[in-house]
Amino acid sequence: MKLIPTLLAAAALASGFAATAQEADIRKALAERIPQMDKIDEVRPTPMKGLYEVRIGTDLFYTDAKGNYVIQGELIDTKVRRNLTEDRIAKLTAVEFSALPLKDAFTIVRGDGKRKLAVFEDPNCGYCKRFERDLQNVDNVTVYLFLYPILSPDSAEKSRNIWCSKDQVTAWQDLMVRDKPVPAASCDTSALQRNLAFGRKHKITGTPTLIFANGARVPGAIGAKEVEKRLAEASSETPAAN
Repeated sequence: MKLIPTLLAAAALASGFAATAQEADIRKALAERIPQMDKIDEVRPTPMKGLYEVRIGTDLFYTDAKGNYVIQGELIDTKVRRNLTEDRIAKLTAVEFSALPLKDAFTIVRGDGKRKLAVFEDPNCGYCKRFERDLQNVDNVTVYLFLYPILSPDSAEKSRNIWCSKDQVTAWQDLMVRDKPVPAASCDTSALQRNLAFGRKHKITGTPTLIFANGARVPGAIGAKEVEKRLAEASSETPAAN
């Protein structure tokens, strides 16, 4: 009877070697044929037989077992109606909420503030203004606002004026919700530089970018109903604090 576990272990080991060899073959073929793919981070099989996912950073490609063909697009499971590429990217780009440098953000608290949301925004972002106006309809939330000046030269100046204001929340909402300019101000703005460095590290390339308490990241403006939905999902997935 001891023979069966031994055979199973041997089969698993052989399968692992085969998978490793397959990945090596794909890496070699793609690197030789497509120089831009010489630094592949990961190769792994997909649910579709004979199709492999090739990951470079957070960019996903698909290839056959020999690396003869490369597909750039989305893989969709029609049975369960799920976009597998989208799901995978969501996992790859998730940011642990506990890893956020909250000291470099200012907070906007509404209601009991129990639910948590972090947002990276540029003061020159039109989509951010739309998002901020919709966000006025979301209650019982603490918003950690990270100023993220990436869109134009004076984004840094406006971000500085907001960060250095005596009342950062009022200054921010005056500009984004009420279209009122923010008076000039100056102070230590190293927090803004740290925000930019954090964004580069985590590939935050657009604004607004939302990060929920469960680590889910949403690029782009969404409406109040969608924010409510995602806040509820994050609350159900995040263990209660002791």
